Amino acid sequence: MGGPDEARPTLGIGMVGYAFMGRVHSQAWRSVSAFFDLPVRPVMAALCGRSAEGATQAAGQMGWAAVETDWRALIARDDVDVVDICTPGDSHAEIAIAALRAGKHVLCEKPLANTVAEAEAMAEAAREAAARGVHAMVAFNYRRVPAIALAARWVAEGRLGDIRHVRAQYLQDWIVDPDFPLVWRLRKELAGSGALGDIGAHIIDTAQFITGQHLTHVSALTETFVRERPLAEASAGLSAEAGGAGDGGPVRETGTVDVDDAALFIGRLSGGGLASFEATRFATGRKNALRIEINGSAGSLAFDFEAMNELWFHDHALPAEEAGFRRVLVTEAGHPYAGAWWPPGHGLGYEHTFTHEVKDFVEAIGAGDAPAPSFDDGLRVQRVLAAVERSAAEQSRLTPVEET
Repeated sequence: MGGPDEARPTLGIGMVGYAFMGRVHSQAWRSVSAFFDLPVRPVMAALCGRSAEGATQAAGQMGWAAVETDWRALIARDDVDVVDICTPGDSHAEIAIAALRAGKHVLCEKPLANTVAEAEAMAEAAREAAARGVHAMVAFNYRRVPAIALAARWVAEGRLGDIRHVRAQYLQDWIVDPDFPLVWRLRKELAGSGALGDIGAHIIDTAQFITGQHLTHVSALTETFVRERPLAEASAGLSAEAGGAGDGGPVRETGTVDVDDAALFIGRLSGGGLASFEATRFATGRKNALRIEINGSAGSLAFDFEAMNELWFHDHALPAEEAGFRRVLVTEAGHPYAGAWWPPGHGLGYEHTFTHEVKDFVEAIGAGDAPAPSFDDGLRVQRVLAAVERSAAEQSRLTPVEET
């Protein structure tokens, strides 16, 4: 006799890509049904990668039932209902549009695309698919940090009053070494941009998600600190090996870094508030510090992902003798997502944000609802990225963000 899990309808998942993002997405698909009561049961049907050997090994390690080496074959499979795209940005548009037209739901890693034109085409395909009951979502996983979701809830409830300031940073240091190889994230043809699109997209979406507002204008600076790097011999996630040479060996080949290493910009929010953003992979000593502080007329919120289970809150209505930031440990059952996991005080980690992401995606599909963030949300972020690049190229000129 089958249990209640087997009685639910299934949702076949096909994933393209199996490196860093593929691993965390796989963990999410493996774990989501064990912790959340979903309307349908995700089944890890097939994994796609260009290398048959690599994809087969990854599928065995991560729990995928079958392997494909051509994403078109993955989309054509009858047992695949969802296509999860974990590839570099240069292939997002082609895969996503083909999958949506084939009637497959799509979950796509961020940023949505490498250009606004690609993102526009993807958003249009998603709107057309939605009319047929086929849904798409862009994977801004930090929305699913319980503390960030709680911050958005409190802002929506009016606990901060009118939003006056947003300060957002995303600080990493994994390419500080000038001998770190020229991996795909440092090549514009594959990644679209550097720190701006890779991690800047996250803080743009996080700021817009928490405040419920969008950026209307930006003024920006970008910089590439190391312009030549050794070619990569092998890479995985945020680590890589360069093709090297010993004493007296052949000269090591190098290539040009044609994306930004760091981006700084200020902006204006649709509600009139001011915002500042910093995205860099050269913040020595910072590993994954996504930070955001929001100041309103009635209070403030502050968050740092390196302490991801904490949210700091200041209630400006309190008398001065009692006022100040206080730490909220976001692990209570009444906090977003947290009640599905461990007892209060037993913190969550990076991988849980992806489990929450696929949980929300599957629930939306099961209910026939539009998941969020949508491809239109991804397009809005893409327009901000483009405005930042235009501004930086024009000596920080105040540049309007094109409306979606």
